[in-house]
Amino acid sequence: MAAVWQQVLAVDARYNAYRTPTFPQFRTQYIRRRSQLLRENAKCGFEPGLRRHYLKLRSQLLALRYGPLSEQSSFRASSVRSSRTTLDRMEDFEEDPRAQGARGHRRSVSRGSYQLQAQMNRAVYDERPPGSLVPTSVAEASRAMAGDTTLSENYAFAGMHHIFDQHVDSAVPRLQFANDDKHLLACCSLDATLSIMMLSPPPASVKVTLKGHAGPVTDFAWSLSNDIIVSTSLDGTLRIWNTEDGRCIREVRDPESSELLCCTFQPMNNNLTVVGNGKNHLQVVNISTGKKVKGGSSKLTGRVLSLSFDAPGKILWAGDDRGSIFSFLFDMATGKLTKAKRLVVSEGTSICSISARSWISREARDPSLLVNACLNKLLLYRVVDNEGTLQLKRSFPIQHGSQPVRSIFCPLMSFRQGACVVTGSEDGCVYFFDVERNTKAIVNKLQGHGGPVLDVSFNCDESLLASSDSTGMVIIWRREQK
Repeated sequence: MAAVWQQVLAVDARYNAYRTPTFPQFRTQYIRRRSQLLRENAKCGFEPGLRRHYLKLRSQLLALRYGPLSEQSSFRASSVRSSRTTLDRMEDFEEDPRAQGARGHRRSVSRGSYQLQAQMNRAVYDERPPGSLVPTSVAEASRAMAGDTTLSENYAFAGMHHIFDQHVDSAVPRLQFANDDKHLLACCSLDATLSIMMLSPPPASVKVTLKGHAGPVTDFAWSLSNDIIVSTSLDGTLRIWNTEDGRCIREVRDPESSELLCCTFQPMNNNLTVVGNGKNHLQVVNISTGKKVKGGSSKLTGRVLSLSFDAPGKILWAGDDRGSIFSFLFDMATGKLTKAKRLVVSEGTSICSISARSWISREARDPSLLVNACLNKLLLYRVVDNEGTLQLKRSFPIQHGSQPVRSIFCPLMSFRQGACVVTGSEDGCVYFFDVERNTKAIVNKLQGHGGPVLDVSFNCDESLLASSDSTGMVIIWRREQK
């Protein structure tokens, strides 16, 4: 779709909440139909001046009917984001001297004051009932940072902030907001390209398109500083991209000439990337040299579909298309992988998504793993030891039988009374689940996609949620403002 038609759709989406307020399903149908019509009109090649004039008139007419509508900023202060970064990450790295220096520039409190806070957290943690997931009754700091609101209020996403369809008719299997960023988003597509999108200043736009792969792009990852993206493709190459100008910095071919299916950065050393291929192999690659790391390879029982490190980067989990999850110990000094544990989730199913989180909330310290495994369920596991052994905690029903559906932990859970996860689904919906509720765990359900929802991603302060589907549509959802 041409840039001006994207802006027209953005204006329509911003005013969509005013249309038939008692019939939200109509609003969804309306915006999807508008997107379809605008795509068709864009192919007609109208003069740019005519398009801009139409945008101006439409904006004026909507403003006259519904009143001026300004961009709503997130109700979360930036201090919450910095606190989340500090508390979530520093606790994870407390015991590793090398890790302590790696992200020192992100710390906003002194080492001594943090150790005191950690001791207080441990005291509260020791008092909570076994198996509890939510902050205890004395978790005043958590409730204060979350605004003392309910979980349903925290995740009341409803309005469409924007719709992108530059990859229309080709599935978008992966999308992700940049690290600690509210408005920078990237996605990859089976049309062999990646897009980097800017959501602010309005109107939202495609910043740059990354072109160079000769086959569908299967996965990508942001570097910690957001200046580099690595991507994998069915063309058998790993590519390293400059996110400012979209230039391909390096191309690394798979030594087995196999399809590359997934990738992830080593969180403590972004010079190293782990890649999984279609011949069951896992490999650590030095992206500066383009060479494999000695001792950094292993073999799974099937095609490697998903990867996830724990926050300190000491444990790597890998999932394959035979239903197995393997844990590996990662040597921070050499990049060597040592196979530790194997869990068979279900024979013959695909482990298409793994997401790790060190602790569910500030006081509930259980390390956890979120898994999508084509079982019509979203699975939540507890990590029970330092070798990555998994124990099923609970599951949630979703429609997931064949598509590469993914899920995530909500980034600000550390400050909530309750813990929430979000997943795509083959029924075209986005589901929010409260992991503490034994019954009626669905907190929210977003409808608007025209095909299976493949991936979801929050920005850093949870003011926006992005979702992508098998038809190439990317929807940006905005938190409902109270």
